[in-house]
Amino acid sequence: MSSLQTRQGSLKIVDAARVAARGALFVTEARLRAMVKWVWLIISIAIANPVLYLVSIGLGLGSYIDKNTGAMGVDGVSYLTFLAPALLATAAIQGAMDESVYPTLEGFKWNKTFFSMNATPLSGNQIAMGVFFNSLIRTIFTAVIYWLVMLAFGVLESPRAWLAIFTAVMAGAAFGAFMQALAGFLENENVFFTIVERFIIMPLFLFSGTFYPLTNMPIFLQWIGWISPLWHATELGRWLTYGSEISTPMLLLHFIFLNSILIFGLIASRRIFTKRLGK
Repeated sequence: MSSLQTRQGSLKIVDAARVAARGALFVTEARLRAMVKWVWLIISIAIANPVLYLVSIGLGLGSYIDKNTGAMGVDGVSYLTFLAPALLATAAIQGAMDESVYPTLEGFKWNKTFFSMNATPLSGNQIAMGVFFNSLIRTIFTAVIYWLVMLAFGVLESPRAWLAIFTAVMAGAAFGAFMQALAGFLENENVFFTIVERFIIMPLFLFSGTFYPLTNMPIFLQWIGWISPLWHATELGRWLTYGSEISTPMLLLHFIFLNSILIFGLIASRRIFTKRLGK
């Protein structure tokens, strides 16, 4: 009798049907509440990163580059204007990765919170989407702050420059979803961060046309940029912020590539979460 009363009481507190219908949103809320603990750190990083990068590289190094390139600049604009869209996309990708990889490892390995969530009406699909939605919120916040700093630096020359926020978020969402799936697949994360930083993040940052046009690189290295969400987002950002020339086929290719990575990452992470929690 007591167990029946306890069960009836829990059903009044927890609406199982509502959890099943809106589970991903509840997971997102839980992640946001955890993220609030670090809100001032997140805000500080979101503001300090663009300011330091734009001042040190854009203005500092950029002043020497502008002197040597003359009136033509890089891609017809100042180096600061050329660099800023790439840094915007980089910040969005980094923010998305932080809020997808670490919570996934925490949920599966460190605190194993995903298993306790899965013991409720929450499914693996909902947990995966909740983590993704939270990383998307962090990505949007980071991109907006970065864009506002770019506006303060006067590097937004096009009236449609505000749309660069969406292309940066698209890149962050695509990369975050892919990395979330990879993190969910891991059984041993000891060397994961070393591999990611040295063989994924750093090459993408250096060889994705961030600091110079991709065509300036040897052809045998350009393929790194072709498969990099950062390069595709950077090209779109430059097109939007100062009117860099892009052909219509390439414009479509950039959008198709980013959305393909996003869809693949979401499908993979949902399946990996469901399979791993079902063990």
